[in-house]
Amino acid sequence: MSKLLRITLTHTPEQFERLCVLQAEFARVCNALAPMVRDTRCWNRVALHHMAYKGLREQFPAMGSQMVCNAIYSVSRSSRLVYQHPTSPFNLARWGDKPLPLLRFLDVSPVYFDRHTLSVKDGRLSMYTLDGRMRFHLALGPEDEAAFHGSKLREIVLNREGGNTFVLSFWLGDAEALSGGGVQEDAVPGEIPEYLMVEEVA
Repeated sequence: MSKLLRITLTHTPEQFERLCVLQAEFARVCNALAPMVRDTRCWNRVALHHMAYKGLREQFPAMGSQMVCNAIYSVSRSSRLVYQHPTSPFNLARWGDKPLPLLRFLDVSPVYFDRHTLSVKDGRLSMYTLDGRMRFHLALGPEDEAAFHGSKLREIVLNREGGNTFVLSFWLGDAEALSGGGVQEDAVPGEIPEYLMVEEVA
C-alpha cells in the first residue's frame, strides 16, 4: 500500500528566499557530482557515496552531511531516468560506447529530504536549511500524520511550482507498492525532467 501526501507550504518572503538559496545550493552539489557519473558510468547510489561523499563534504561544508547524501541520491535517481529509462533518448543500451552526455541540474531542481533533515510533530514541520531549521505549521489530519510516522518513508521532495510556491511531497509505503522500487517516476516516458539539461559532447 502506498500513499502520496502533497503539502503546499505557507511561507513568508524571507522563508521563500531561504528555500530558493537551499534549492540552488543543492543543485550545485548535484552538478559537482554529475561529471563523475559521466566519466565513470556509475550512478549506483552506494558506489557514488563511497567515491564522492568525502570530496563533496569538503567542497560544500555548509550543506551538511545528510543533505550531501540526499544530493547523491538525487544524482543517482536522475541518472537512472536519463541513462536507463527504456524510452530515454540517452538510454545506455542504445547509446553504446560514445561519451555519455553530462547532466546539468537547474536551480529549480527538486531538493530531497529524509527523517534526519525534516520532521513532523503535532502539526509542525521542521526543515533543514543552510542557516538553521525552518518551521511551518502543517494542516495535516490525524490520519496523514499517523501515516507519516507509521509508514515506510520512501521519499520527501521539495519542488518549486509556479515560480513562487514550494510544495512538499511525501511518498509513503512499501517498496513493492511504488514504481521503480520506491522511486516516484515524475518524468513523462521518453522526456527529460524539466529540472535537467543534458549536454552532449560536441
